[in-house]
Amino acid sequence: MAEAGAESYIASVGVESNLRGLERVRQILVAPPFLPKHEQRYSGKPRIIEMEMVIEEKEIEVEPGVFVQAMTFAGTNPGPLIVVHEGDYVELTLKNPKTNFLVHNIDFHASTGALGGGALTKVAPGEEVVLRFKADRPGTYVYHCAPGGVMIPYHVVSGMYGAIMILPKDGLKDNKGNLVVYDRAYYVGEQGWYVPKDAQGKYKRYPNAVVSMNDTLKVMKNLVPTHITYNGKKGALTGKNAMKAKVGETVLFIHSQANEDSRIHLIGGHGDQVWSGGSFNNTPTVDRETWSVLGGEAVAAVYTFKQPGIYAYVNHNLIEAVLLGGVAHVSVEGEWNNDLMKQVKPPSKIK
Repeated sequence: MAEAGAESYIASVGVESNLRGLERVRQILVAPPFLPKHEQRYSGKPRIIEMEMVIEEKEIEVEPGVFVQAMTFAGTNPGPLIVVHEGDYVELTLKNPKTNFLVHNIDFHASTGALGGGALTKVAPGEEVVLRFKADRPGTYVYHCAPGGVMIPYHVVSGMYGAIMILPKDGLKDNKGNLVVYDRAYYVGEQGWYVPKDAQGKYKRYPNAVVSMNDTLKVMKNLVPTHITYNGKKGALTGKNAMKAKVGETVLFIHSQANEDSRIHLIGGHGDQVWSGGSFNNTPTVDRETWSVLGGEAVAAVYTFKQPGIYAYVNHNLIEAVLLGGVAHVSVEGEWNNDLMKQVKPPSKIK
């Protein structure tokens, strides 16, 4: 893949930034599945939205007894969701502590130029860098580490990606142009892991990401993940950690995949409005049973819940959902509507 030094991108500046008078707003990033505080509509002047991410190379347990040497933005898989509005400037301070082993950077699919910012953000352990870009394309987008060569897929499949949502100034619109307002919003990051085994068939454990690299690359070449997680660990969004909602509430789901393709289905519900590819400039499709999330993109969908209960939110490659871990839950409170569904007769012996 093409690479070049930062100097070649900034040697000749034709248009200078004009940030005079723009308000600076500090965004406090939070761990997924939650979103930072934000307005769904914003009619004021563009702002400079500044935030900080500290890169963490850390061991995480993707399922009981199975460990990976992960690389993360801000310590989570996926990295935190950034939320801004069209026309805002994103100003990120990216820090690579000296306790890390590897060089990192960040490629924003939402940005324009310099390999998505990757050419301007390479930081060795003990360094930090500040990148600013204009959020001029509303939608949901992936960001990920892309330091070059084989390190690009290795860092991504080691967990180093996240997403950004750029909201239209006048808010989300449905397929008829009407305003869409959500009561809750959740960010789900789907991750394929490639965990090596030893000669006895047991998953191996390593002291750091440098030592695990060669073995992991061999597993990666088979193109089949050994584990799939939603938000960093099998079952991370199930049971007491299930996403919450109430009957009558409209929920926005942002789902990202940085490497493999996925197909999202809400069992017992639908995608009322789905922005394919995450583009808010396009008219959303409606009443979707399953919607695609391609590797390297984030997709947005809303659903208004009509019945209480536990909804399974799955990758509808059911092998990946049931056997590898691609499943989450939404726990919905409220009263049952018999008009929508009723058990007319309970199970009984056949006469």
